[in-house]
Amino acid sequence: MVSRFNGLLGQDTALSLLTQAIDQQKLAPAYLFLGPTGVGRATAAQQFTAQLLSSTKPIPTPTEAFTSITKTSVYRRIQQRNHPDLLWVEPTYLHQGRPVTVSEAAELGVRRKSPPQIRLEQVREITRFLTRPPLESPRSMVVVEGAETMAEAAANGLLKTLEEPGNATVILLAPNPSALLPTLVSRCQCIPFRRLSTALMADILKPHGHQDILDNPVLMALAQGSPGQALSAWQQWNSLPPELLSTVSSPPTNLKTALTLAQQVTKILDMEAQLWLVDYLQQLYWQQQLDARFLQALEQARFALRRFVQPRLVWEVTFMAMAPRL
Repeated sequence: MVSRFNGLLGQDTALSLLTQAIDQQKLAPAYLFLGPTGVGRATAAQQFTAQLLSSTKPIPTPTEAFTSITKTSVYRRIQQRNHPDLLWVEPTYLHQGRPVTVSEAAELGVRRKSPPQIRLEQVREITRFLTRPPLESPRSMVVVEGAETMAEAAANGLLKTLEEPGNATVILLAPNPSALLPTLVSRCQCIPFRRLSTALMADILKPHGHQDILDNPVLMALAQGSPGQALSAWQQWNSLPPELLSTVSSPPTNLKTALTLAQQVTKILDMEAQLWLVDYLQQLYWQQQLDARFLQALEQARFALRRFVQPRLVWEVTFMAMAPRL
């Protein structure tokens, strides 16, 4: 079987299923790419989409190597999200009454107060997109990143679309089936993507000059076998002020330090960064202290922050719980 995918390590099962679907011309109306972020789901979706949109024939012939497809303008347009027969949907924040993606929010300097999500209006856009015939290709393609962030109303709206997608293929990206409505999962062919071994992580990160990530046990623990999560953790870690990293490098030693640290965290970091800090401190303090009390305090902090409890209060309670008891 000729491989149609490049640069995706450790995902033999997923790539075999997608290759067979193309070669045997048996495409499902909807696919669910399951697995953690950063292990190749989005890249596979790009390459799969490129092969389905790159030809005026129903399906590219089995002898067409993907290396030739990557050289076409179709693949570049898919990467740039400007192909007329592709709708790529990402979780968004609301800014001044309109949805903005994570990258757009960063450019606009939006202070993020809650995690991004797939909104009902975005699902309605998918429905409108699929009502028209494809303009250049034999089918239309929709890719939904972060499908697990859909609220129930948005998920129900998408369910109706998946029942009759028309001349189209829809790809959902989510971490696991339990993150979605069972009725959504039942309408998709599931494609599993796996976490990578430490050796494969090194094969991916070393050539790009990221030995510093491999040498950082906390960042590697946060990555959990995902090169993408490793890079994201490294970028987030480097974005934190050095003085804050120094201050949180060990748990607070007294109540005064705990209150000061809570003030620094909430003054400097937005909500998304605070939630990431919870993950980072859980790994850091566990490796230092091997004390489940710290893990529990930080897990309670995550729970409270996601439910919009006042952040300063959350961090004060969390750090005070970590300080030595007199």
